[in-house]
Amino acid sequence: MIAGALLGAALAGCGSDPASAPRHSADRPSPSAPAPQGAGAPKTASAPTLAPGPGGITPVFKRAPETPKGEKVVALTFDADMTADQGPRAARGEHFDNPGLIADLRRMKVPATVFMTGRWAEEYPAEARAIGTDPAFEVGNHSYSHYAFKSDCYGLPVVPKDAVRADVEKATAQFKKAGVTNAVPYFRFPGGCYDDEVLRTLAPLKMTAVQWDVVSGDAFATDANAVADQVLAGVRPGSLVVMHCTRSAAPVTDTALQRIVPELRKRGYRFVKVSDLIRGATQH
Repeated sequence: MIAGALLGAALAGCGSDPASAPRHSADRPSPSAPAPQGAGAPKTASAPTLAPGPGGITPVFKRAPETPKGEKVVALTFDADMTADQGPRAARGEHFDNPGLIADLRRMKVPATVFMTGRWAEEYPAEARAIGTDPAFEVGNHSYSHYAFKSDCYGLPVVPKDAVRADVEKATAQFKKAGVTNAVPYFRFPGGCYDDEVLRTLAPLKMTAVQWDVVSGDAFATDANAVADQVLAGVRPGSLVVMHCTRSAAPVTDTALQRIVPELRKRGYRFVKVSDLIRGATQH
């Protein structure tokens, strides 16, 4: 299970502004890769979505079904969490980022989906743009505030029912403001908490809600091998892994990836983005 600290505190983040982010080591590439030329509007058209659920509600995707051929694909996802009220902590020097992890994904040539909060993109616009214009990554919506969309969700504050859509749309606006061009129409609920009512509320946005089937247990973990063991034990063909990229709340995720990536490749797995999993699922 995901610990309450993981989903309640919601501290994870990916990357940082280049001027403030220390390099993990001298031989790692910069996490702020230059954006491609001619970047335009968010490239959502090519990203597949699932058909609406019963009554037209927002569909929910947790993993891809195993294919008859048993193709070994897995999607690593990283939540870039920052709540609406954590600005003072960032101002005091807390890093809601992990630039070394992003750099290592690039170095290991691992495509990934980053579920980013709008508040994080607002705090780190340069790195949001670097991630959001890199073809190796795609950016999903993780709300603006990282407040819960239903009650009793790991102690998170709750977004008022009449503000749910506005919160999601505010995140999208922040991505555009930061220059993210590879946004995809996928939404991850803060805390993973939702009900049919909120699925109906978000239905007009025509997004697919993305959950997971493998919990990494990386939040606040201190044992990288334990995180790696949990991921490696859970992955099956078509799995979707939830992880975090932050130095303050998931400090060993980068180290765990040094085991996870080569071991899964040794087992014959190919890393894909969530859009690839959904595309494959809709074609079978």
